[in-house]
Amino acid sequence: MKFQKQQGFTLIELVMVIVILGILAAVALPKFASMQSEARISSLNGALGAIKSATAIVHAKALLEGDVAAATGSVALENGPAATVFNYPSALLLTDAVDLDGFTTVLAAGSAKVQVIGAPGVCEITYTPATALVPATSSAVTTGC
Repeated sequence: MKFQKQQGFTLIELVMVIVILGILAAVALPKFASMQSEARISSLNGALGAIKSATAIVHAKALLEGDVAAATGSVALENGPAATVFNYPSALLLTDAVDLDGFTTVLAAGSAKVQVIGAPGVCEITYTPATALVPATSSAVTTGC
């Protein structure tokens, strides 16, 4: 008797491979879901750093050029004049000056909110322009990223 050489896989072997792949997918999927949240937070923190940097640059330039007590004014930057409020950038200037691809911008009552597109909850930066007594502030909320 001659034995024929087996070719291919048996049904049991194929089912076992499918089961193992299913288990691996079930374990790996939650790790990828949590990475989306971390990516949104990192993106938001990067934009916050850019906003704080732009604020510091405009503030320094305004102090060098202008009247310290002026409620409104402007400073000359390389791409044109920039509006200031108490020597800090106005909300409109800041949202125009900083590259905010992947974010939406909402201007309301003189302040600006920069929100991450696609975030399931509150994932935003709030920029509040300066007043006569308080310098401009910017802060991030990452609870809904």
